[in-house]
Amino acid sequence: MIDASRNLALELARVTEAAAIAAGRHQGRGDKHAVDHAAVEAMRTILPGIDADGVVVIGEGEKDDAPMLHNGERVGNGNPPLVDVAVDPVDGTRLTAEGQPGAMAVMALASRGSMLAPGRLVYMDKIAVGAEAKGSIDLDAPIADNLAGVARALDKEVADLTAIILDRPRNRPHIEAVRRAGARIRLIRDGDISAAIATAVADSGIDILLGIGGSPEAVTAACALHCLGGEMQVRLWPRDEAERRYADEAGLDLESIIGLRGLVDSDDVFFAATGVTTGELLDGVHYTADGAETHTVVMRSRTGTVRFIRATHRFGP
Repeated sequence: MIDASRNLALELARVTEAAAIAAGRHQGRGDKHAVDHAAVEAMRTILPGIDADGVVVIGEGEKDDAPMLHNGERVGNGNPPLVDVAVDPVDGTRLTAEGQPGAMAVMALASRGSMLAPGRLVYMDKIAVGAEAKGSIDLDAPIADNLAGVARALDKEVADLTAIILDRPRNRPHIEAVRRAGARIRLIRDGDISAAIATAVADSGIDILLGIGGSPEAVTAACALHCLGGEMQVRLWPRDEAERRYADEAGLDLESIIGLRGLVDSDDVFFAATGVTTGELLDGVHYTADGAETHTVVMRSRTGTVRFIRATHRFGP
């Protein structure tokens, strides 16, 4: 158990703020690898000072061919507590590179050994909702049934619900099913983590997440949903026979539904995210004559604490 008097999410905020400030310099310049590289390098300058013994379980690079904070990398100063680390230097590198909204720098910690490591299975079929709709979803049920259940839980009509879905060819069946059911849809190009969190944030306008997206993003979003009291169910989604063989060799079940506890089995979860470009959850980085202003959310599962932090950073002397 992590010392109850410590909120490591506040330390994580220093990391995500640095990443957001560095990545934001590349907004709209069309180079997503430059966005990622800047964020990773900024994180590396701060991570050694984090008072924890961390191992990266959810890193990046395998799916996106990006500059990596790789799986298995040790982070922190080596002191207790022992923690698993999920990190996405920029959730929405393409969004940042194209000057689109909704990108953010993300990092989460949980007790050592608690995070699911999906390895080379980089996609999952997902469904997620906030606390008010918890218990109303079933990944095995038809989408229309899930929408009806969420509508009942939220005391809404199905026509009043908004589902958020990644706009990908693989998600056409999900999109068409939502349309047939009569619910509204918010299609997004990127930003799995922010999308899942939006289901559990009041006034986001998002009621349910549906569709096939990144496995690393699912585990990272699960950290936030632990803190927010939401619910997520996923199933590993292999792209081809090679990934099916890998799953068999690695002992990963392709049929079972994985719930929030299966993704992150811990009561000590810390989450931080800083906006890179302005979205529903966070404002993006604003640069001033001598520094920058950032908008960050920090969360802790044990206490249910959620803090929004607006910080002013001065550069130079």
